[in-house]
Amino acid sequence: MPQPDRIVRIRTVLDRTGLSRSTLYRTIADGSFPPEVKLGEHSSGWRESAIDRWIDNPSAYRGAMANRAKRVGIEKPA
Repeated sequence: MPQPDRIVRIRTVLDRTGLSRSTLYRTIADGSFPPEVKLGEHSSGWRESAIDRWIDNPSAYRGAMANRAKRVGIEKPA
């Protein structure tokens, strides 16, 4: 049985990625970083597996998300 994906909080994400808080949220907004997972009204986190994939190859994350959006018919306006 596979282990469930761990949820990590922002301090861990910032420490592991080396990004600043503002850069983190800017990259989320432009689609080049994994989105947050809402944990409650005032809390959120990130799936550790998604952060690990981003750390392994940050430039590939944007390409994978763009290809996925095309497959399901979601296109960002230019």
